[in-house]
Amino acid sequence: MNEDFTLTRYQVDTGVATITLQRPEAMNAFNAALRSELLAQIRRAEEDGDVRVVVLTGGAKAFSVGADLKESYNPPHEQVEGLILEEYKPMLDAIAGSSKPYVAAVQGPAAGIGMSFALTCDLMLMAEEAYLYAAFVPIGLVPDGGATWHLVRALGYKRAYQALIEGRKIPAAECLALGLANQVIKSEGFAAAVLAYAKGLAERAPLALRYSKQLARSAMCATLDACIRDEAALQNITIASRDAREAVQAFFQKRAPVFEGR
Repeated sequence: MNEDFTLTRYQVDTGVATITLQRPEAMNAFNAALRSELLAQIRRAEEDGDVRVVVLTGGAKAFSVGADLKESYNPPHEQVEGLILEEYKPMLDAIAGSSKPYVAAVQGPAAGIGMSFALTCDLMLMAEEAYLYAAFVPIGLVPDGGATWHLVRALGYKRAYQALIEGRKIPAAECLALGLANQVIKSEGFAAAVLAYAKGLAERAPLALRYSKQLARSAMCATLDACIRDEAALQNITIASRDAREAVQAFFQKRAPVFEGR
């Protein structure tokens, strides 16, 4: 039920929850109300037992152009650190730490902290006309929402620093070439294509999705020794699961497996 939400929409279809930002008049710029709603919807998706994959989107006009500058530039400025840590960070942490894969579906711009949300998701699908825009330095600010962390790891120091200080719009095709995006999809039928992709993920073994995400994220900061040990410990869990046995049976019976997340 969405009667308490006016700036976001939550829909579930065949194991996929789609959270849509709905502030089109401001191109989904984040104000206090939108931040509050989005956090609630993220928590809802995490608690929803019917959901295996989450799609985060802003609809056809824009993913999000970042923080609402009308709100952000109201005094007192000294509160911005608390706002980032107390309101944005819980959402970003929840996406990164979720047991479920998050897919950013980007049409139009993903700018400022809107770009940070897109980069925080586990996968990013972009429409042909979409772009990422590190809109920080051009307005006299520094990156936030983890943008620096994501860009340096994806691009390396020099290209990440260049992207940040130049503040250039990075089109979808270039994002794909740089490894920032996973797919570029035609604008016509974009939403349907994203949902079909997410449904395909939702058909995979939930435990394998969950632990693969955990391993991939920890590997960015782990040693090889630690990574091998983490893989071994989690493999010990998955190999004993009902889903692993189901996959083997389905292979020999030449049918598609049906996974339960156990």
